[in-house]
Amino acid sequence: MQDPNEDTEWNEILRDFGILPPKEEPKDEIEEMVLRLQKEAMVKPYEKMTLAQLKEAEDEFDEEDMRAIEIYREKRLQEWKALRKKQKFGELREISGNQYVNEVTNAEKDVPVIIHLYRSSIPMCLLVNQHLSLLARKFPETKFVKAIVNSCIQHYHDNCLPTIFVYKNGQIEGKFIGIIECGGINLKLEELEWKLAEVGAIQTDLEENPKKDILDVMVSSIRNTSIYDDTNSSNSDNDDTK
Repeated sequence: MQDPNEDTEWNEILRDFGILPPKEEPKDEIEEMVLRLQKEAMVKPYEKMTLAQLKEAEDEFDEEDMRAIEIYREKRLQEWKALRKKQKFGELREISGNQYVNEVTNAEKDVPVIIHLYRSSIPMCLLVNQHLSLLARKFPETKFVKAIVNSCIQHYHDNCLPTIFVYKNGQIEGKFIGIIECGGINLKLEELEWKLAEVGAIQTDLEENPKKDILDVMVSSIRNTSIYDDTNSSNSDNDDTK
């Protein structure tokens, strides 16, 4: 196959008619290197350093650089603090009943807190704990905790487990009590994520309820059953009048 960059009369004719693209000009390696070095020179060395490296290299900079470094250091510090604040949790922690007030009710301002009251003898509780552990890593800005129910509430009935409370600023923003409200024994991770997002505990990227199709089928089934019953009732009334 003929090289379109080859200097031939035929290739020139094809270029004139727009059949071949313009000939690529050979790149000047020296020019490229100069441009790259100029670009690198525009970046101050401290912009590539960590906070620790900046501290060690302070004596190497002049007064103008030091002022710029202080601004840069403060910017990096604020970015680091913001990241730490956003990612301060990231795990499902176990707490006891005597920690409930400090860890949940009196938690940091504007921080959503999800607490799961459970018993390890109940399979659904173990499933919820598994899901919450994964969600805690996905949403590190939300506080996830769990507690054995007896350490928080004495004589709590098994029918009410699992129990999930969502707190914010000391107020209960959402609650899911018992297997049905928590999503059923076949609860999927995305379904629990959606439930928690609906009460403002997390900011999900799910676009719709993962159980929407199931709910649509259930509603359709109920509607069809209702129509069937109404039809049978009407037919029965007609038979009685004959």
